[in-house]
Amino acid sequence: MSRTWAIVERELRRFRRSPILIVISMVFPLVQLVILGYAMGGNVKHLKVAVVDQDGGLPAVRVRELAGAVAGGANTFETILYTDQGSALTDLRNGRINGVLTIPPEFSRRVLQKNEPHVALIEDNTDNFVSATLVGQMGSLVTAFNLPSAAPRVSGLARLDVVEVYPYVPYVQYLLPGSIVMSIFMMVMIGGGIIFIDDKARGLHEGYLVTPISKLELVAGFNISGTIKAVMAGISIMIIGSLIAGIPSPLDPMRLLRLTVVIVVTAFALISLMFLIMVRVNDPLMPRAIFGVLNTLLYFPSGAVYPPQGFPGWMQVIAAVDPFTYAVHAFKSLLLKNTGFSAIGGDLLYLLVFSAIGMTAATMLFKRTL
Repeated sequence: MSRTWAIVERELRRFRRSPILIVISMVFPLVQLVILGYAMGGNVKHLKVAVVDQDGGLPAVRVRELAGAVAGGANTFETILYTDQGSALTDLRNGRINGVLTIPPEFSRRVLQKNEPHVALIEDNTDNFVSATLVGQMGSLVTAFNLPSAAPRVSGLARLDVVEVYPYVPYVQYLLPGSIVMSIFMMVMIGGGIIFIDDKARGLHEGYLVTPISKLELVAGFNISGTIKAVMAGISIMIIGSLIAGIPSPLDPMRLLRLTVVIVVTAFALISLMFLIMVRVNDPLMPRAIFGVLNTLLYFPSGAVYPPQGFPGWMQVIAAVDPFTYAVHAFKSLLLKNTGFSAIGGDLLYLLVFSAIGMTAATMLFKRTL
């Protein structure tokens, strides 16, 4: 172990002399957390909807009033009255408005006759978020229109009561687990993989090869030093990010202990993966070239940005073997639900097994020859 710790000490000394690595590995995940968390987590508002009333009757006026109430209350959309549907459709195609609510000529008569009255929403479906928001709001508007003017004292209709187990989770909190894992990955990539390949390119690794240190001790030294660097980055982002995102009781000792355990296991799993990928690489440009590919391949299928249940089948296969998936799930359980080790036991087991396999394979592939 003394030879292994000599490798660890050397790598940490080099790390201390390169503070820019620490800054880069911390700044990018924080910027990503703030920008994506607040850019994608809000409700869509202030859409522009044209209202074309081709009927003019009292029921049509009520539809317009309900649309105006939504515009004045939730501010989801703003209504603009049009007299000509052709002009409204032209503005819709040109991007000046987001949808056209058309009340057909015989709408009021059909309402009075109870003969399948309907209104039409013509929408710009090139933006799925805007389209889904408009459909949801217009569906609620039609539901409100269909309610009787005088509701019965005791309703005979079934209803759904929604009970939320946890407090409201804004998107910036939902994104925090992925940002922590990303900070660990960046430190592993920059402070572990790239530095190791640069050593090989400069010939510095030849000093290891003339010593009696074994392959296992070399690999263990590199992995432990990389884990220590990644743990420091992960803990820093965890604390700072929790304060930015507004996580309740972010400094609770037991929660910090559980999170630290997950950070250590995640860091060791990712450094084992990185060393396995880099163990036979000699070109110093290679780790920089594959950084973006690994980032995309590991981060997005993990459920850090969108739930895996919405992925296609082939992408769910990637998520099932992706170590990011289990790390993100563990952090979500601890940060958003404040659960214990019983909820993340499977995640920790997978990451530990992944680490053992990665380190064993890297040791077998490591060459002690030039």
